[in-house]
Amino acid sequence: MGMFQVLVKVANPEAPERFFEENFWVDTGVLYSFIPQDRLQAIGIRPRHRRELILADGRRERRPLGEALFTLPELGETLTCPVIFAPKNSLYLLGATALETFGVEADPTEEKLRPIPGIIAGDQSSSLQPGF
Repeated sequence: MGMFQVLVKVANPEAPERFFEENFWVDTGVLYSFIPQDRLQAIGIRPRHRRELILADGRRERRPLGEALFTLPELGETLTCPVIFAPKNSLYLLGATALETFGVEADPTEEKLRPIPGIIAGDQSSSLQPGF
């Protein structure tokens, strides 16, 4: 799959006025979005957990995990997404969890994100009350 970039606004969920904007590589092969830790720390985002990762070269590493508000201007939506605190000077990667959270797929031909319908399994969804 060809890679492409999209503009993402990253904000602190506890202080949304603290943010930065950056072009992220859309990477459906990574689970979590990857942001250099110094950029996250600069807007006051703190780690909440740690996750074991398998890096592209096969090494395993435990990295801090936090949460950030992502705004995708091309969609006009803002949602909270998990983020990995990456080493300084790392690439900015928009991972699969963010894409699923926003309900989009990567279209490498058009180099954009395309909304997709959400799938809810089971017969229970038909019992939802109108208005929900």
